[in-house]
Amino acid sequence: MSIPSPARRRVLSRRRAAVALVAVGSTVLATALVGLSSGSAVASSHREAPLISSDPPVDNTDVYAFVSPDRPDTVTLIANWFPFEEPNGGPTFYPWATDAHYDINIDNDGDAKADLTYRWDFRTDDRRGNATFLYNDGQVTSLDDPNLLFRQFYTLSLLNRDSGSTATLVSNGKVVPSRVGNGSMPDYWQLRDQSITAVPGGGQTFAGQSEDPFFLDLRVFDLLYGGNLSEVGQDTVAGYNVNTVALQVPKSALTLNGNATRNPVVGVWSDTERFSLTVRSPGSQQSSGAKVQVSRLGNPLVNEVVVPAGLKDRFNSMLPEQDGTVPALVNRVTNPELPVLIQRIYGIPAPPTPRNDLVEIFLTGITTKSGPAISLDLNSQLNNADVDPARFVPSEQLRLNTSIPPTANPNRLGVLGGDLQGFPNGRRLADDALDISLQAVEGAAVSGIVAPLAAGDQVDRNNVPFGSVFPYITLPNNTAVNRTLFDGDTVAPFGWPNFPTMPTLTGLLAVALIGSGVVLFRRQSRGIAWQTA
Repeated sequence: MSIPSPARRRVLSRRRAAVALVAVGSTVLATALVGLSSGSAVASSHREAPLISSDPPVDNTDVYAFVSPDRPDTVTLIANWFPFEEPNGGPTFYPWATDAHYDINIDNDGDAKADLTYRWDFRTDDRRGNATFLYNDGQVTSLDDPNLLFRQFYTLSLLNRDSGSTATLVSNGKVVPSRVGNGSMPDYWQLRDQSITAVPGGGQTFAGQSEDPFFLDLRVFDLLYGGNLSEVGQDTVAGYNVNTVALQVPKSALTLNGNATRNPVVGVWSDTERFSLTVRSPGSQQSSGAKVQVSRLGNPLVNEVVVPAGLKDRFNSMLPEQDGTVPALVNRVTNPELPVLIQRIYGIPAPPTPRNDLVEIFLTGITTKSGPAISLDLNSQLNNADVDPARFVPSEQLRLNTSIPPTANPNRLGVLGGDLQGFPNGRRLADDALDISLQAVEGAAVSGIVAPLAAGDQVDRNNVPFGSVFPYITLPNNTAVNRTLFDGDTVAPFGWPNFPTMPTLTGLLAVALIGSGVVLFRRQSRGIAWQTA
């Protein structure tokens, strides 16, 4: 059926950063507007704005886009929502909202508008009624198991702005349920395998809970890691889960004119839309009206730390094409706060402005066609052969050059580490977005690694391994984020190396270790492998 442009329709309706990315985002937005006549703000993250913090089921946390390492003719897109899911948070656990659109957008011609939108819409089959409070009333061994009392399904649609059409790719996809525990779901791998669904044209998709793949020390808010870098080395989100959608499709499905050779670069961002009206009555609520964008995310870590409090909610509602229309936002980022703050606290001189290097990294893509700041043609839509430069609009997007093949030895610092397949050329799960961004905001893309900050936040990789096959993310955590022993000592749940040596490690703790650790490591056949540091 015919539809209006997804981007235009959203006008009616439409992590976390530790120091670096935020500053990057701010600098980028401002300098782009100064040097290129239009620009864009950056994306949302974990609990980054007042309104979205009170609505976690639709809060974007991270977006990833990379050439699939095991299927290099395809691209994998991953978007996460619902920050800080504590594994034991029953009996409701963490359902997808059924009155929202969950979107991943693609701009392949550089006009800051979504040419393609992949949209997941969810529905619920709740069989509990007044009979029980349980999520499941026995062990669940398949997604069709009658013991599973709370189920969700999704429709995956593709909205094409150029043709004005919508195609249904998956009509009754099965959501893998929240991970209740080993007693209820003894083989969660099996459940997740069953939830992976084929997409027409040679793709596949997944929707469900996963371990939060982002890793960083988020104590940036305590005056930049304690004011003396004493507060580093703690993975803030370790042990928590998120809700994830993942999509793997051939490169030609995303690229301009279906030609990944002539037009390899795409821009990616996610968003969530809610109904504009909610009417609450005793014991129920109803939603209606036009859909309104309530969250948006491209590059990680920016709205959380760069955008001032008074603009955060508005920023989440904006389309990329609108970012340059808010002078207060532009003024806020023309002279980014973070480098100045680092200079004040640590004595590291802030790079001079305007920061044209950051304009390329975050607003135009890295290309010699937008200026001489970085002598590299990497990931701008301006490098696509069929793009009209007159229609190009600088905007905050996660840009990926799909022609760069996966490397056998990934570097966690991505492009700054000499690995052109890594962030900010797209974003892989194992890319150290915080350390990369911190270096970038301090000028490393032009001057090289800034030695005083080379150690970064000392959280260099995820606390659990990523997979080597789709959907690559790790199974959701199954152990409480905080656990207290009988003697009152508290231990961290996110990996054996984090546990202190104690004579009181009882059989109860051993069982907990088995439940949280063995499940992650016992299945090499499922493609689990440590990411390269």
